[in-house]
Amino acid sequence: METTDRYRRCLKRRNFSPHTVKAYMNILAQFIAWLAIPLAEVTRKEIGSYVDHLMGRRLSPKTITCHLQTIRLFFEYLIDEGLDMTNPVTKISIRLPKPLPRHLKDDQVGKLLSVITDPRDKAMFMLMLRCGLRVEEVSRLTIDALELPRNQLFVANGKGRKDRVVYLSKDARSALETHLNTRSSKARRMFLVQKGPLTGTPLSVRGIQKRIEYYASISRIKVSCHSLRHTMATQLLNADADLSTIQDLLGHTHITTTQRYCRVSNLKVQRDYYNAIEVVMQRSQAAGRDLLHRRLHGSDDYMLYTQEDGALE
Repeated sequence: METTDRYRRCLKRRNFSPHTVKAYMNILAQFIAWLAIPLAEVTRKEIGSYVDHLMGRRLSPKTITCHLQTIRLFFEYLIDEGLDMTNPVTKISIRLPKPLPRHLKDDQVGKLLSVITDPRDKAMFMLMLRCGLRVEEVSRLTIDALELPRNQLFVANGKGRKDRVVYLSKDARSALETHLNTRSSKARRMFLVQKGPLTGTPLSVRGIQKRIEYYASISRIKVSCHSLRHTMATQLLNADADLSTIQDLLGHTHITTTQRYCRVSNLKVQRDYYNAIEVVMQRSQAAGRDLLHRRLHGSDDYMLYTQEDGALE
């Protein structure tokens, strides 16, 4: 369809990732195939019917919301291009669950790392656990991005096409150095396929996910690539790192995304509570001792205090 082809070119000019463009086009193709009227005649009624259609397919609320957001952006484009209509997707009212980010406990981290013996795999997962890299960012990582003398890593074209710098802990640097010492290829990509007919080609996102699934089954720990990133954020928050620092390291656009970890980080909440309540109790005890001292010594201030409060007859 000519309209969607133009929209595809528009997304590419706006520097959307190929993965995002493909996902948008797939959603629009489903919507247009379902639609029985021209795009210019679509109203909120048709959008409501389409939501019912998606729910009938047993799609999750998150997936349905993604469909609606994509369709809304498409109609915004059409209106900007001169289509005389009101955007039929003006408000997305699907209520989404807000699950807490999953993270590993310290003993689970140790148990998981103990079963990862392959240098390449250890380096990959340490970048997620210590640097907060997404699985896509690990897959695209190049040798050029690594600055070992400065203990840092340049993450190019992260989510939202944003660049950022992350820093290497001692154990993450050690894992990377071990991997590089065993790596013989001159390919620019950091992590490559090691066996089979695709040996020497860049390791895909799905390839990395299969490796963590393998180690999860061996260690009997429920873990994913993204939960390693969540673990890094939660551990930093528990160590009193500023939320804005964690936001920068993770590459979050909005601080509200990072704030979700506050709901997970029970250790920090617990520590802050006990520290604060200790101060409260000390102040209360000091005030009580001072009041008792005044009472025992007949302080004028005490007499005035009790008279004003009606304590003396």
